[in-house]
Amino acid sequence: MTQPIGELTDRMRDIFGLVVEAYLDRGNPVGSKMLAGSVSLSPASIRGVMQELEERGLLTHPHTSAGRIPTESGLRLFVDGIMQASAPDPRERREIERRIVRDQPIEDALAAATAALSGLSQAAGVVLAPKQEMRLRQLSFVPLSPDRALAVLVGADGSVENRVVELDGLTSAAGLAEVSNFINARLSGLTLAEAEGRLRAEIRERKEAIDSAAAELVASGLAAWTQDHERRPVLIVRGQANLIDDSAAEDLERVRRLLDELEDRQEIARLLEGARDAPGCRIFIGSENRMFALSGSSVIAAPYRGSHGEVVGVVGVIGPTRLNYARVVPMVDFTAKALTRLMA
Repeated sequence: MTQPIGELTDRMRDIFGLVVEAYLDRGNPVGSKMLAGSVSLSPASIRGVMQELEERGLLTHPHTSAGRIPTESGLRLFVDGIMQASAPDPRERREIERRIVRDQPIEDALAAATAALSGLSQAAGVVLAPKQEMRLRQLSFVPLSPDRALAVLVGADGSVENRVVELDGLTSAAGLAEVSNFINARLSGLTLAEAEGRLRAEIRERKEAIDSAAAELVASGLAAWTQDHERRPVLIVRGQANLIDDSAAEDLERVRRLLDELEDRQEIARLLEGARDAPGCRIFIGSENRMFALSGSSVIAAPYRGSHGEVVGVVGVIGPTRLNYARVVPMVDFTAKALTRLMA
């Protein structure tokens, strides 16, 4: 557990704050000579204070370097007890607002917001989008063999999904064509779940001359597709290339691990879900989150709300623990508020 900031003397607090700020700014270990011009202490006295901070677990020195860097506990203490966050500067606000405009699909606005955050923070931008049920526009089948067919599902938003379905021997190509014609003529515009319910009702009531075996197969497929869509995280990630900066050459293994971790969309979605109930930004530093423990990365995330005040998604950035928290936290918070205004 991180010690309270009140347990540090004023001198320790001042030196600690300067070390963390210099490290977050430059990404390199901070030595006593670098701080000598910022405080009225000799380099020897500064080294003594830094040693005390290291003994308290707030600083460490990598390898044989004489300079110090903050530990994860130190970063947490800095973020919670010392950091002074302010509003994003006007240029950053304009860039975010320029990307998030009303005359575009919500998915495009979310992708644009993520790209803006990524560019401004020089980290990876992420957004957990509202889950929207897919609505049917068209369903067709392409026979592949006597026991397999390719289902082509077109959504009302233009999205297309292809799935191979196994036929049970009772279902003919003509029967599938009958069912797809019925769906396209009568059920277009419904959600997958609604279309499944209507199709099953049709099977029971036999109002239309459709092949019952084919209809049952398609209804089961619609049910499975509905469950897949409900489980699938609607996650947008932008700017992974920002993580490979000049300092990455010194720690290629950490960067490689982080890029691997960013491929696990399901885990990132679960992590962001943890910020849904936060009143503002939540900050996960390094091993505080199991997912990014190996790469030593940080996540800054904030929820955004829909027209009725309900939380509909989470937006944030993922990057190294030396993120400029004082600058990025208000940037993420401002983006979440801009998205909330867009959803209103």
